[in-house]
Amino acid sequence: MKRIIVTGGAGFIGSHICERLIGDGHEVLCVDNFFTGRRVNVAPLLDKPTFELMRHDVTFPLYVETDEVYNLACPASPVHYQFDPVQTTKTSVHGAINMLGLAKRTRAKILQSSTSEVYGDPAVHPQVETYWGNVNPIGPRACYDEGKRCAETLFFDYYRQHKLRIRVARIFNTYGPRMLPNDGRVVSNFIVQALKGDPITIYGEGQQTRSFCYVDDLVSGLIKLMDASDDVTGPVNLGNPVESTILELAEKIIALTKSKSKIVNKPLPQDDPTRRRPDISVAKAKLGWAPTVPLDEGLARTVDYFRRQVAA
Repeated sequence: MKRIIVTGGAGFIGSHICERLIGDGHEVLCVDNFFTGRRVNVAPLLDKPTFELMRHDVTFPLYVETDEVYNLACPASPVHYQFDPVQTTKTSVHGAINMLGLAKRTRAKILQSSTSEVYGDPAVHPQVETYWGNVNPIGPRACYDEGKRCAETLFFDYYRQHKLRIRVARIFNTYGPRMLPNDGRVVSNFIVQALKGDPITIYGEGQQTRSFCYVDDLVSGLIKLMDASDDVTGPVNLGNPVESTILELAEKIIALTKSKSKIVNKPLPQDDPTRRRPDISVAKAKLGWAPTVPLDEGLARTVDYFRRQVAA
C-alpha cells in the first residue's frame, strides 16, 4: 500500500485516478479546491477507509506525508481557465512549486499532468515530445498554455537540481463520464446540445482536427508512467493517435443520440489549434501503453452518462 496524493482529485480525470488507485489497494488523499471539481465525483469513495478528501488550494503549501503525488490541479477547459486567468497561471506555477516542495521534503515521486496545449497551434504534425511548440505567450489561452509550460520547466529544474523523481505527461483531448456539462469542451458541448435538441455549435468550418482519448485509457497511461523506472521522466504524450475532424465528431454524436439538432457555424476563437494528434511512440516503447477504447465505444458510454445527467 502506497500513500498517494491526487491534487485536483475531485475533477473529471482526477476522480477516475482516485477510483483506480483505491481499487489497486492504495491509500489516497484527494486534494481539491472545488473550483471545477465536484464532491459527487468521489462520493462512492467517501466510505472507504483508505480514502480521504481535503479541501485545499495548491497555490498554498500542503504539509502531509506521501509516497507519490499526481498533480492534476488546474482548470483545463477554456471556459474555466479563462474565467480567472491570473489564478489559472498561479495554479499551474505556484501549485507546481508547492507540490514539488512537498515531494522534495517527503522524497516522493511526483507526476505533472501537462497538456498538448504546450504545442500551441503546431507546425509539426503529429506532435512529438521533442517539438518545442508554437504558442502565443500573450493570447487569451496563454494563462493555461504558458502556465503548463512553466510547470514543466520547474519539474525538470527540480529534477536536475534536487534529483527529484519526476514524471511529466502531456495529455491530449480526453473525454468520458464526469466531464462537466458546461465546461466548453467539444465532446461534452456536442453531447449536451444533441440531447437537448439545441443547435450544435461548430467553430469555423469544422475541419480542425482533434484526437480523443477515453478517460480509462488515459488513467492507465498515467499510472504506467508513475510506475515506470526513474529514468523515464517524460515528457510523454498520452492520447489517442486516431484523428477526427470536429465536423465528423458532431455527426457521430448526432447519430448516437438520434438527435434532431442542426449544426451551426461560428467564428474560430483566437489561437484555436487547427490540428492536434499525438505521436505516442515513446509511450508505446517505454510504458507499453496504447489506448484500447475506440471512439464510437467511448462516445456511447459518455452519451449514456450525460443522458442521465440531462434527465436529472
